[in-house]
Amino acid sequence: MIVYLFRILIIIAIALVIYTVIQYFLNPQRKLYKAKESNEFYFLDEPSNSKKNLQFVYKGCLFEGEKYLGATEQSFEVVDIHVVVHNPLELRGLTRDDLYFLEKELLIHYPYATIKWKHPINQLMITD
Repeated sequence: MIVYLFRILIIIAIALVIYTVIQYFLNPQRKLYKAKESNEFYFLDEPSNSKKNLQFVYKGCLFEGEKYLGATEQSFEVVDIHVVVHNPLELRGLTRDDLYFLEKELLIHYPYATIKWKHPINQLMITD
């Protein structure tokens, strides 16, 4: 009887380890930090949740955007996105064209949004 109980416990432990490994590789935060280390572009967002901030990485710099819901002509959509960078030293090497690329990527996901860059990013932009 005890042998069967140990076998069941071993099977449960193996299933738990497999589940944990799968969850680790599917974790979006891990993909975000992996893209940051490899200097790639990665966009992390939950479009259906307007309360959760969006995050994206570009050229090793981690940006965070606060979404604000508002009324458009047809429905309620995200109308304002305030983008901030937590570590300004990561901005080294970013050009104005890079910021325009990021704006274009944000507008693909949120076409009604107005993007507002917070300090120090707004010092590089030509228009408000």
